[in-house]
Amino acid sequence: MLCYKCNNDKGIKKDIEKLYEAVPQLVNVFKIKEKIGEGTFSSVYLATAKLQAGCEEKMALKHLIPTSHPLRIAAELQCLTVAGGQDNVMGVKYCFRKNDHVVIVMPYLEHESFLDILNTLSFEEVREYMFNLFKALRRIHHFGIVHRDVKPSNFLYNRRLKEYALVDFGLAQGTPDTKIELLKTAQSEDQQGSCSQSNPNTALGNGVSVGVTAPKQIVQQSASKASDKRSSSLSKIQIKQGRGGKEEYVHHSVQRSVFGERNFNVYSSTYQENSNTKLVKQSKVIDVSSRKLVTKKKIISTRTVSNGVGRKAASGCPSNLTCDCYATDRVCSVCLSRCQQVAPRAGTPGFRAPEVLTKCPTQTTAIDMWSAGIVFLSLLSGRYPFYKASDDLTALAQIMTVRGSRETIQAAKTFGKSILCTQVVPAQNLRALCEKLRGTNSSCSRSQPDVPIKSVNDSALPVEIDKQCAPETLGKEIQYLKGCQEGDGASEIKATDMKGWDQVPDEAYDLLDKLLDLNPATRITAKEALLHPFFKGISL
Repeated sequence: MLCYKCNNDKGIKKDIEKLYEAVPQLVNVFKIKEKIGEGTFSSVYLATAKLQAGCEEKMALKHLIPTSHPLRIAAELQCLTVAGGQDNVMGVKYCFRKNDHVVIVMPYLEHESFLDILNTLSFEEVREYMFNLFKALRRIHHFGIVHRDVKPSNFLYNRRLKEYALVDFGLAQGTPDTKIELLKTAQSEDQQGSCSQSNPNTALGNGVSVGVTAPKQIVQQSASKASDKRSSSLSKIQIKQGRGGKEEYVHHSVQRSVFGERNFNVYSSTYQENSNTKLVKQSKVIDVSSRKLVTKKKIISTRTVSNGVGRKAASGCPSNLTCDCYATDRVCSVCLSRCQQVAPRAGTPGFRAPEVLTKCPTQTTAIDMWSAGIVFLSLLSGRYPFYKASDDLTALAQIMTVRGSRETIQAAKTFGKSILCTQVVPAQNLRALCEKLRGTNSSCSRSQPDVPIKSVNDSALPVEIDKQCAPETLGKEIQYLKGCQEGDGASEIKATDMKGWDQVPDEAYDLLDKLLDLNPATRITAKEALLHPFFKGISL
């Protein structure tokens, strides 16, 4: 353990030396103390600035990786300068550049780890936390900024000083009427260069499968062009390997996830559509260009067409090919040859909204409100992360186990998506679910009129309500989840130290329900959330 810490300290010291070499202007202004954060596209350091008055001031130095697109860097800076500096949005003090190295200097806010304080927060602290998060979101949404990566680690919280700061606009996008001009330019660049590689249909174990299809109006391209495009995209994929050719995945360990799937999402937590490098499992890489389209005769001889009728292939495909996978849990080679749906999907797994998971091309500030709802769900349930899935469709299935499959399918239709689910999964009572997970089991629980009531026992859990409806990957976590509820002291709150958790009002779960509205068009906005009765008594 000591050896590992020693090696880690040496690595950080080396990184600091490299930063000084890359941006020599920093030497005379800052004394870099330590590395306090690291992501896919940047590293953050704590430094002290030598002020003219003779005193020192702590600063946070964000070093962007040299491969970051200049437009993205400029757009992030413009977000910080225009919207930052007030209403809990991080501002910027200075920016240094040397060749392709850029360092953004921001005020330093000492903050606590969300996981460390999650189960020690009082209910009133949670109320204040969410109120201040909505203040920050109202601010950036006013300027037409979609953050895209709202999560606890990007909303810094100083518990002692009651100070907050929304940070990291590296993935931010603009609304059609955004006031951040560079976001418009960056977004147009992303749309030209992005192409999703996700599989359009995935089977989820135990007989449950979810499929998402685009509206019929989407124009199909020819099979040969799509195949060439995929081959070109696949040539850009890089696999990070360790000793002996084994794959290496970098991730942080997490605790008490409600959906504790062991296979972490292979995409980076700050994934960008225009990134040329991804971490992918080697077994998943398929040479699509070498896949030969089968003839109609071969399809009929090897597969039974549903109801004896096959769907005609895309207009660009050879006329003798038909699709036989419609409304099934598999994808045929004809469909694999079609052009993939392209839509922004940047963000952190577990916090992506349904419209992001289903590749809806029109995404608004509502995706930030969904992410805020997931943060609120973690605070009320005492579980973080709440969702954790290895791919987008598994994530969608996990959302269904809480919000209901019928409700999810119906909401998807409103933004032009068709979802196929082989099982009916009922929606859960949010109060019963959160109280069970937190371990309060308040006797004064009141029902929500629009959500079916479940008794507060093991069947109230999303993975135990109807075991044949739960995906296999979730079913494996039943014993783990029960152990967290019954065995770990962190989730059980003593009666003498409830900190207000025995008197959570209905307004809290009403707000949660509005935040987790599956329809982005009717999802509550940040401005509306601040006026919600849940925050009665807190001044704007």
